[in-house]
Amino acid sequence: MIWSVDLTPTLVGVGILIALTTAVLWTYRAPHHWAPALAVLRGAVQLALISVVLSGVISNLAWVGLALLVMFSVAAGTATHRIGWSYAHAGMMVSAMAADIIVALSVIFATGALEFTARYALAIGGIVIGNAMSIATLAGRRFTEATGDRWEEVEGWLALGATPRQSTWDITRGAVYHALIPSTDQTKTTGLVTLPGAFVGAIFGGVSPLEAGRFQIVVLAAIMAAGSITAVIVVTWLAPVQRKPLPLR
Repeated sequence: MIWSVDLTPTLVGVGILIALTTAVLWTYRAPHHWAPALAVLRGAVQLALISVVLSGVISNLAWVGLALLVMFSVAAGTATHRIGWSYAHAGMMVSAMAADIIVALSVIFATGALEFTARYALAIGGIVIGNAMSIATLAGRRFTEATGDRWEEVEGWLALGATPRQSTWDITRGAVYHALIPSTDQTKTTGLVTLPGAFVGAIFGGVSPLEAGRFQIVVLAAIMAAGSITAVIVVTWLAPVQRKPLPLR
């Protein structure tokens, strides 16, 4: 079959990269050395399924909205799992990520930065959700780990009469900053170090480089705005600590 022949080089290349990743991590005795390989395989299956589904709904706003809701639910669940599952953490992640996505998309479409169409809503929505998930995870984990490492300092502030929120004030600000470092670096090096997927994909889709660049700068600004809101809400929610956090897995 033609499709199997066309896919062979891709499958071989991906297989070698997965094997290389696993071999490096296994040789170094890193924990969960199979995790990246399983993530790639899972991603491949999910992309295949979503490609089939989206081909029939990409022009329908209602179905795109449903697709974004599914993406959001999975993203919020993943971020919650990374900082320790609980109903309180789930509520925190849903609230933080929903707030940033609503604000970012509202500004984009209300100002006309992008036309409000199903295709743009799906593209920008999916990108913002994915980055919000990563930033929420980084902010939550950074705050929890830093609080544990600096617990004697936190206890000292509490002993001096500081409130639980005041005792972690410096830690919360640092957690927000560190959570945004990957997105900040990616944004400021765009075009010099990296060519973002949205930009390259738009060009491959036949859009002019100028139009692709316009779309990409909107994406980057949305990521920074949404990420900032997410990180601040997450660490603000976690800040009032009464006891030393348990180590994260």
